[in-house]
Amino acid sequence: MTLRISVIGTGYLGATHAACMAELGYEVIGLDVDTAKLEALAAGVLPFHEPGLPELLRKHVASGRLRFTDSYAEVAAGADIHFITVGTPQRADSQSADMSYVDGSVDSLLEHITGEALIVGKSTVPVGTARRLSEKIARSAKPGSDIALAWNPEFLREGFAVQDTLRPDRLVYGLQDGRGLELLRKVYAPILALDTPEIATDLETAELVKVAANAFLATKISFINAFAEVTETVGGDIKVLADAIGHDKRIGRRFLNAGVGFGGGCLPKDIRALQARVSELGLSQ
Repeated sequence: MTLRISVIGTGYLGATHAACMAELGYEVIGLDVDTAKLEALAAGVLPFHEPGLPELLRKHVASGRLRFTDSYAEVAAGADIHFITVGTPQRADSQSADMSYVDGSVDSLLEHITGEALIVGKSTVPVGTARRLSEKIARSAKPGSDIALAWNPEFLREGFAVQDTLRPDRLVYGLQDGRGLELLRKVYAPILALDTPEIATDLETAELVKVAANAFLATKISFINAFAEVTETVGGDIKVLADAIGHDKRIGRRFLNAGVGFGGGCLPKDIRALQARVSELGLSQ
């Protein structure tokens, strides 16, 4: 039986994940509340640039393996595993992440799932979110349903998102009591067959892996920029310095290019959200 997959949220992460799951051979349905966006995606038209993704979208809409909807009822009836890929922007009133889209997606799924299903979070969230959602599922799932929750963080690079989905450098699963592992391994079987490293852990560690990765990359950028000021002051060459320390396997050369700093849609807001969560945990100094 072909796996039936839904992807909730069709932004950068969701559109990529949906197209790549179809490329792996699964029946995929992407959900979004923006019907104009869904029509554009079905035509392979994106509001951002990502090499190879428009072609993949058109290929699998044409193959029949990928379709789009704005109906949670259709998604609940038409899929066995649901990937949550909605945004977690910074809240307007604090540095914390806005979890309303994640919570809303789970609530909407719970209104319609009546049988067995696996909900898999891929959105970047503050640690503790998955545990809270698993408790919500236990309280609010419809009688007779059997819903498990897992967390499967993404590590996409802009410009390489398709490659990073189909040939990632690792797969991380956060699980509650091991539930969902067998199904996730089935989903990712073609990728695991390429000897991709696989890490199965608890929900909290999986959430933190993504945040820690982003924080470390931002640290490398900030570090080399700080040394750029020193080399400029004394007449040194920051590129040669970066090349030299980059040969150290403990350090590596990537993300050691001095410049204006880091930006984009993830690093700044994820670091601010981490700072806010650390403060909430009473660990800030």
